Amino acid sequence: MNNLFHKRVKSAAVAAWWVVLIAVVFILVQWIAYLVVMHARPAWLLSLWGPNIDWPFVQSVWFWMVAVFKLCIWLLALTALWLSFWACGLKRHEG
Repeated sequence: MNNLFHKRVKSAAVAAWWVVLIAVVFILVQWIAYLVVMHARPAWLLSLWGPNIDWPFVQSVWFWMVAVFKLCIWLLALTALWLSFWACGLKRHEG
């Protein structure tokens, strides 16, 4: 098997795992921000969303945004896992 191709697949797997790590850190920061905002409930936040917006709507939108983002992280983690296994398989067939 081509050694250059193996290195590229391995590099793609490493890059994918870094993206997963950064996304998980982003989710943790977002969760802390959610806790702070929902505890304080600042009026300026509702004014940013527009007229006739209440806190249950903000919580619902925030929840679904996080749920979709977590689904994307899971898909990315599965892709990173597949790339990792593929790189290991290429290494095994190489030597």
